[in-house]
Amino acid sequence: MAATTDNFPATASFKGIYLMLGAAFFFALTSAISKWLGREFHIVQLVFFRNIVGVVFIITSVLRRPMRQEGGKLGLLIFRGVVGTLSLYMLFYAIQTLGLGRASTYQYTYPIFLALFSWVLIGETLNSKEWAAIFVGFTGILFVFRPDLSISMRDNALGLGNALLTAISYLSIRQLGVVYDTRAIILSFMLSGIIMPILSMLVGTYYPMEHLDFLIGTFKWPENEWHWLGFLALGLTALMGQKMLTQSFTYDKAGRVAAVGYSNILFSVLIGFLMGESIPSLATIAGMMLIVIGGILVSFAKSR
Repeated sequence: MAATTDNFPATASFKGIYLMLGAAFFFALTSAISKWLGREFHIVQLVFFRNIVGVVFIITSVLRRPMRQEGGKLGLLIFRGVVGTLSLYMLFYAIQTLGLGRASTYQYTYPIFLALFSWVLIGETLNSKEWAAIFVGFTGILFVFRPDLSISMRDNALGLGNALLTAISYLSIRQLGVVYDTRAIILSFMLSGIIMPILSMLVGTYYPMEHLDFLIGTFKWPENEWHWLGFLALGLTALMGQKMLTQSFTYDKAGRVAAVGYSNILFSVLIGFLMGESIPSLATIAGMMLIVIGGILVSFAKSR
């Protein structure tokens, strides 16, 4: 009989780790594809195609197996979709302006903000270890956030804004998961990720606003089959990442699996280097390490 660890069979624990590694890699690929497409297409168009592919698979799943949920929190469901879409806007924008490594690092500060918001907004109690983890994480943010001559304060703030909105979005999922089918929550996000970009592109066509370039854009038809394949890959890699992420938590403890998810930062830095980005400075690497440590500590504390 296989040895067990924390009530999970050893083989299952390894499967959870492998699935999370796969999810982290696919999410890094999604970011890399968005960076490549973002050289010719506006980020709101990328958000549109990323979700249009995924929603087809979710609707197919619903048709095969109808959703069962109590419901009753429609306003919160819509709020989760809107906030999640705005966080995706900021992520794709940060990838273009900050690079894959830094944008990914900011994105993975969300567990730190989630712990803080849980304390502020819903009154969860934080122990001394969790406060220490938050302090370590915020110290890392200061290292990465530090403005320099090549990166504006605004771009850094928008990159960090993605993590803030992601934390708020995940906080709402806690409340929604009690009364809604998981697919309903995902579908609300994807539908928002289709409707909002359409509105953004309509406004951008008639009322262009440079100071809101992370929010307002225009539509451009893909010019060749490589562009169409790129948009298809954008949606499929995101869908694969989400599926493997969800499955990974069924095989191992949440804290351990979430810790493995930070490999996304390494994948993003490596892929960014292959795409011509420079290696992060020592100060940025130090900040990345502190953010990873803080996030892992929070993840393990929450899983207990």
